[in-house]
Amino acid sequence: MSDLVESLLPFLNKGLEDLGLGLPPHARRQLVQYVALISRWNRVYNLTAVRNPADMLSQHLLDSLAVLPALRRHLRSNERTPNADAQEVRLIDVGSGAGLPGVVLAIAEPEWSVTCVDAVAKKASFIRQVSAELGLPNLQATHSRVEDVSPLPGFDVVTSRAFASLEDFVSLTSHLMKPGGCWMAMKGKVPEDELAALPPDIEVFHVEQLTVPGLDAQRCLVWMRKRLP
Repeated sequence: MSDLVESLLPFLNKGLEDLGLGLPPHARRQLVQYVALISRWNRVYNLTAVRNPADMLSQHLLDSLAVLPALRRHLRSNERTPNADAQEVRLIDVGSGAGLPGVVLAIAEPEWSVTCVDAVAKKASFIRQVSAELGLPNLQATHSRVEDVSPLPGFDVVTSRAFASLEDFVSLTSHLMKPGGCWMAMKGKVPEDELAALPPDIEVFHVEQLTVPGLDAQRCLVWMRKRLP
């Protein structure tokens, strides 16, 4: 695994440079170790259809890291719940699969509390193993249907990556949101039909395009929150 880690580090460093993200060396090594763990477990547990670790780095790792500048910006500027103390940030990643983007965000922001939820037991077990092997006390994994997850004490951000339609995403996770929290949905191209199908009590307050280094595909973030009464 160490040879794979060393071979991937230069590609990660270039991707971070293209994204304008500065992460400490320890976090960079954890990120490529995470890719190596996905590659190792994937031989038995089929965590992802992507088999080549270099492709995992661009299609999964950098794809998840691309949301980080926008997420940091939102948490700094959220007028509903100003949150200057990073230690208070609680994020839940639903339908997390192999831990994307939850594990990546937990590595990049060790003071955030990140919970990954998946209905498939082997995927939750994998995330727990990642947390143990990489030393990530801020990362938890829950094997559950998302609608059965306890809503307490609530989350600042509920996120997903290709989990469900926007309408299903917000309806299944509404109970998890703390007052003033928001949804951050990772999508490919802007899902106009899904936006139009959202219920009237959900406000789409921003849609932004993302560019992922090494990935020739459309990516966007859809930001949503409950309308104020």
